[in-house]
Amino acid sequence: MNSHPELPVSRRDFLKTGAVAGSTLAALPIERAAHAAGKGQLRVALIGCGGRGSGAANQMLNVSSDVRLVAMADVDEARLGTSLKNLEAQHAHQVSVPKERQFIGFDAYKQALREADIAICATPPGFRPLHFEEAVRQGKHAFLEKPVAVDAPGVRRVLAAAEEAKRKNLKVGVGLQRRHQPGYIETVKRLQDGAVGQITSMRCYWLGNAREGLERLPGESEMRYQIRNWYYFTWLSGDHIVEQHIHNIDVINWIKGGYPVRAQGMGGRQVRNLKIHGQIYDHHFVEFEYADGSRLYSQCRQNRGTHTSISEHVTGTKGSADLNDPQKRFAITGPNEWSLRLKEREDGHQLEHFPLVDAILNNKPHNEAEHGAKSTMTAIMGRMATYSGKLIEWDEAFNSKLDLLPKTFAWDAPAPVQPDANGFYPVAMPGRTVAL
Repeated sequence: MNSHPELPVSRRDFLKTGAVAGSTLAALPIERAAHAAGKGQLRVALIGCGGRGSGAANQMLNVSSDVRLVAMADVDEARLGTSLKNLEAQHAHQVSVPKERQFIGFDAYKQALREADIAICATPPGFRPLHFEEAVRQGKHAFLEKPVAVDAPGVRRVLAAAEEAKRKNLKVGVGLQRRHQPGYIETVKRLQDGAVGQITSMRCYWLGNAREGLERLPGESEMRYQIRNWYYFTWLSGDHIVEQHIHNIDVINWIKGGYPVRAQGMGGRQVRNLKIHGQIYDHHFVEFEYADGSRLYSQCRQNRGTHTSISEHVTGTKGSADLNDPQKRFAITGPNEWSLRLKEREDGHQLEHFPLVDAILNNKPHNEAEHGAKSTMTAIMGRMATYSGKLIEWDEAFNSKLDLLPKTFAWDAPAPVQPDANGFYPVAMPGRTVAL
């Protein structure tokens, strides 16, 4: 067996290159340096102050002492306050968000963006296209948590904004962190170089547990309840095939260097049958077909007490590959046998911020929005297949006019889905649900 050395990468290793050192600002054109970091610092606005948004802010602040959090926006004042307190404790000298730069409400993101050079967009995914569009309109760089949309109209909006970002020389990162993990990078390169021959089939899995649904609070409006319990409503999360399983699907798209042309599958709800479980399924199985005839067999399930696996697998004419198995191992079998065993998990959530900050400070090309949007669209197409029970073609999915978002965002505005007289929400029924 051909061994391969450990692939270490750390904040210290990255900083040795000088890529994010504050002195590099001197190498930028004056107008870019002023825009990117004003006074030698990169100013960050956090839009969406929940757990993932707070985590992304912490990780971006870890990149360099010249990165400063200066503004925050959320619809929930208490959540913003908790996030701010935690980030101040972690980065006492890099966080300065006084009351006048704490913005609350559905339009708070517009105000926060005006204060910063880069936005971390980490609200529930349904809002992502709206926030990204505004960031680009204001000429701001952006980090978009995955997925970047929940429906095809949202994907198209993100792609249009990504093109405008390129024209404005704005940098865009997307939270598909496996693309920044050395183990994945090395394995994907070997597969693309033909290590297993022609790829004929792929498998990917996210089989695990999930957060529990939330009970409605007394007197809570429908819109407020659905946003607070966002994971369980398709217009906010996209369902877990989009919100979570996108990571594994994106790895396969990355390996293939393209996107599926069609999909068919099945899914449903076996353990999610309470009012708190909103609309989404608890399991999906999708067969995606690529242009060369190869197929991806995709499984995701959220059900406690069942088999767990979060991994990707590839079969080719000359061997096979397993990516990120439970032993933290990447391996190729066949004539080009190879393996890499990690000493510990690679922190992709941290690693993805280094190249983005580097690109901003050093004016390098960096726009991950296109592959982020198209992998989001792949997962949405899978959901369309499981919800409808139909064979779904890429073109018809991508051009779908089914817009899941409400026309008006306000606490007293009607939510896009309404419970029945017994408090249960509409759930997709294969054979009856129209997916497009």
